[in-house]
Amino acid sequence: MKVFITGASSGIGEALAREFRRRHPDAIIGLVARRPDRLQALCTELGSYKTFSWALDITDREALTAAARAFMAGHGPPDVVIANAGISHGTVTGEPADAPVFERLFATNVVGTFDTFAPFVPSMCTARAGVLVGIASVAGIRGLPGGGGYSASKSAVITYLESLRVELRGSGVSVLTILPGYIRTPMTAGNRYRMPFLTDVDVFARRTVNAIEARRSYLVIPWQMGIVAGLLRMLPNALFDRLFQRAPRKARLRADQ
Repeated sequence: MKVFITGASSGIGEALAREFRRRHPDAIIGLVARRPDRLQALCTELGSYKTFSWALDITDREALTAAARAFMAGHGPPDVVIANAGISHGTVTGEPADAPVFERLFATNVVGTFDTFAPFVPSMCTARAGVLVGIASVAGIRGLPGGGGYSASKSAVITYLESLRVELRGSGVSVLTILPGYIRTPMTAGNRYRMPFLTDVDVFARRTVNAIEARRSYLVIPWQMGIVAGLLRMLPNALFDRLFQRAPRKARLRADQ
């Protein structure tokens, strides 16, 4: 088993790395994240001789491609690639300070997903094996006020993964779209509103790896959020607008962040 995971230094990515090591003690695991100290600590925990890391920003295409090529040069094409790296910030249209934040959301969440998969796809198709996993969000099902950049970026990820799934049909490479609801991670710790069906990250990781091993194509975790998201999708615009006009909004970046 060979696994490559981005956004691996905390939260979902870290939990997924631990879950793969638990199930597959001999797995070769490649980790990508921005924080070298956290990466090194996780590598040590998981077994440094079977775990390899690259400290880089997912928006650095050259560095990410080099990491992917280094992984394949040492170990061949991976069995699983998980594009997990992502950021979440509130944005307000018309606020000049939010324009670069909006752009960064798309560069990280959308382009970063594409750039994670791109170096691996040719070799995986040649091997006619493997799973590409994209971590989207239920926030991509319907646009939420104050979260336009995040919701739009995750909606784009969902649509991109669907296109890629059909594109690779018959190649031996499958695509899995995961839509987390509220998962207990450092990213959600800063939310200032109630989070229904909040799920522990270790539970999320187990269910995600189950879905990967079952070669599923789409999964919402927890399942209750899938029902909620489906119902929201069916609401007429007038009713949706009325219900969510005063909904709590994602925190925007401060000038010093």
